[in-house]
Parts: sequence; structure tokens; C-alpha cells
Amino acid sequence: MSSLTEHELIEYQGIARILHNVLFNDPTPELIQKFIEHNVAQSWPEFTGSAQESSGRELLSNYLGQWTNKQQQSLKLDYAQLFYGPGEPNAVPWGSVYLSERQLLNDKTTLALKAFYQEQGISFELDTNQPVDHIGLIFAVLDQMLTQWAKTEDSEAIERSCMILLQQHLLPWSGRCLELMTEHAKTDFYRGIAQLTQAFLAGLIQRLNLVPMTARLYR
Repeated sequence: MSSLTEHELIEYQGIARILHNVLFNDPTPELIQKFIEHNVAQSWPEFTGSAQESSGRELLSNYLGQWTNKQQQSLKLDYAQLFYGPGEPNAVPWGSVYLSERQLLNDKTTLALKAFYQEQGISFELDTNQPVDHIGLIFAVLDQMLTQWAKTEDSEAIERSCMILLQQHLLPWSGRCLELMTEHAKTDFYRGIAQLTQAFLAGLIQRLNLVPMTARLYR
């Protein structure tokens, strides 16, 4: 018996896809326009019913409600400063930077994730040479896994893979990344997304009875 209902799988999968797009790609006016047209803030599923989740939804809703194309520049700047710099990014999106003592890219934990992906037959075709432990890329894999889970009769194996991805490769550090994102974001858009992402993951932890691996964080 699957631990997530069909309806929940569809909700989690849909949001994983949105989070991949928002966290992995530069924001474009088209993306924001789509969010507004599809009422994304209002229709965002309630995963935990927490104060954090309603705060995130409200921030996102307010931002989209006041959007004009003039804000494009400040939104792009916010994204860049959070994830890429110039200088040191405020909420580095790669897991190994949090998990390795010297805060390196492509360190042991990245190699472990690569090995896990190889085992699962997961590969990427990326325009840039991007470490695979980018938070936005992990959401792309989660989207694929949840899609497969929803389509599979005997879902035990895919469910187990999904739990390993979360427990071992994302949850040990994602909370810290999202905390930094909330703290340093200059726009309500990214502040709201950070809080909604935390609630999304908290919902999965609850529904799948996950105990995230504890790891020492260096950032």
C-alpha cells in the first residue's frame, strides 16, 4: 500500500516541478506571468498547515499581486545574489558546500549522489557544467520519481528510491540552505518560495515517516 495517495502524489509532483524551475533557473517575466495566470499562490497545496506555510503563501501572493515588469531587474539580482554571487552567494544551492569541511563543490557527498543516480539510471543533459547536488536539480529528480511512482502499480522500489534521495541526499542540508534563503532574500518572491519549500519538505517528512540523516554542517 503506497504511503501517499494518488492525489497527494500529483500535488507533490506538481510542486516539485515548480520548485525545480524556480530554484534552478534565472527568473523570467514569462515565469512570473505563468504564476499569475495559473493563480499559483492561491492554489498552492496545503502540505503542513503551518504558520510558515501560510506566511510563504502570503508573501508569494502579495508579490505576484503587485508585479510589474519593472521589478524584473531586482528579481534577477535577488536570484543571483542568493545562488551565484558576484562574490560569495548568500544561500549556496549545492549540498557539498554545506557538508564538506572545506566547503568544496563536487566533494564526497556529490560523488555519492552521482553514484546513486547512476544506480537509478538517472542522467542529465545540462547547458552548463553544474554539480548534480544543486537543490533545484534534486527537485527535478524528485519530480521524475513522483511521476513514476504515480504511474507504477507496484511502487515499493520507486518509493524506496525517493526516500533515499530525500533522507540521505537532500534533507541533511536543505533546511540550512532554505533558512539562508529566507534570511537573505530581498524580494518577497524568494522569501515566500523558501518558506513554501520548507513546508513542502516538512510535509514529505511527515507523510513518509522520514528520519533525515543527521550531518555536520559547515555553513
